[in-house]
Amino acid sequence: MSDKSELLDQLRIERPATEEDRGVSWVVWAIAIVVAVFAAGTVAWYALPRATPISVATAEPAPADVAVGPSTILDASGYVVARRQATVSSKITGKVVQVSIEEGKRVAPGQIIARLDDTNARAAVEQARAQRAQAEANLVAARVAFENAKPTYQRNELQYAKAVISAQTLDTAKASYDAARTGLDVAARVLQVAEAGVAVAERNLEDTVVRAPFAGIVTVKAAQEGEMVSPISAGGGYTRTGVGTIVDMDSLEVEVDVSENFINRVHGGQRATAKLNAYPDWEIAAHVIAIIPTADRAKATVKVRVGFDTRDDRILPEMGVRVAFLDDESASAALQTNTGSRALVVPAAAVQGNGDVGVVYVVHEGAVEKRSVKLGTRVAGGQIVLSGLNSGARLAVGDLSQLADGAKVRIAN
Repeated sequence: MSDKSELLDQLRIERPATEEDRGVSWVVWAIAIVVAVFAAGTVAWYALPRATPISVATAEPAPADVAVGPSTILDASGYVVARRQATVSSKITGKVVQVSIEEGKRVAPGQIIARLDDTNARAAVEQARAQRAQAEANLVAARVAFENAKPTYQRNELQYAKAVISAQTLDTAKASYDAARTGLDVAARVLQVAEAGVAVAERNLEDTVVRAPFAGIVTVKAAQEGEMVSPISAGGGYTRTGVGTIVDMDSLEVEVDVSENFINRVHGGQRATAKLNAYPDWEIAAHVIAIIPTADRAKATVKVRVGFDTRDDRILPEMGVRVAFLDDESASAALQTNTGSRALVVPAAAVQGNGDVGVVYVVHEGAVEKRSVKLGTRVAGGQIVLSGLNSGARLAVGDLSQLADGAKVRIAN
């Protein structure tokens, strides 16, 4: 066997390393180095802190009509009512021939909202005017008779003084004169009566036109064309006592019943906030107008009038409302921060924490600064911040639990 192995070794041809073999070796080494560098870079990238994606919001001054968070000392419920509301009717009984209103329509003072049948009223006006014309003619005739009787009487007086005529003739002239003068006075009074009759007839004609007594919005349309309207009473199925109901929306306020045990916490002019049941996230700045000086024996409550600081079309009569009466000291300072500037409103997602103190992250040059702030109330537009921020500050909005003081951030689209 050994002889065969030696023979085979002698037959093996030894070839020297070529340039191709050396090239392949360098390629392998280059690939290995690139892979090592990439792996090291990947490890370093994952090891370094990465910028957290966030959204950004700006702190803005709170609106003037937003209650920013005074402490509440008493809550009470009530309803929105209109201090100025009228079911408008005609002054006379008549048949409706035109109705010019619809529910929800705004009317101006003196605007025509309905017309009644004026046929009889117009005929009465024509009759009164004819009677006035007759009275004017009678007055002219009486004046002519008086002007004729006066010189005759004066001439008879002179003749009687000269004993030209008898006393009986003078008495006859005087009687005619007195009758003419009285007839003139009576005719003048009759003309005055006729003129008054014309005024009454024209007023009755005007009463067939129903006008709005004040500016407001129509909430009820009660009458239709062809129905009878009577201001006294409803006589039948087609008789109405009114044409429609008009509400002055500028006179809306809240009436709440406060337990007499806590009425000592309420006073005139006190600040308050109101929340409509229809808009529970909307706080409306309000104030106490007056306390009605009488108590309800059955309910043991006292009625309090609360007025809105601003008007809004969303506030409607008879809406349910919850009123929070505020502490005077905190209410006076509520709209001012510790630096004397106005309170700010920020998105609720930009604040961590509840109650009076919270945390926000102010964005500055690609990083965030953790800052403590004093909080007010939560409103429909966001969270009220009473102090700790400046107007225009840019705040991080998003998953704030991923942030820390000094953390790098990037603004996401």
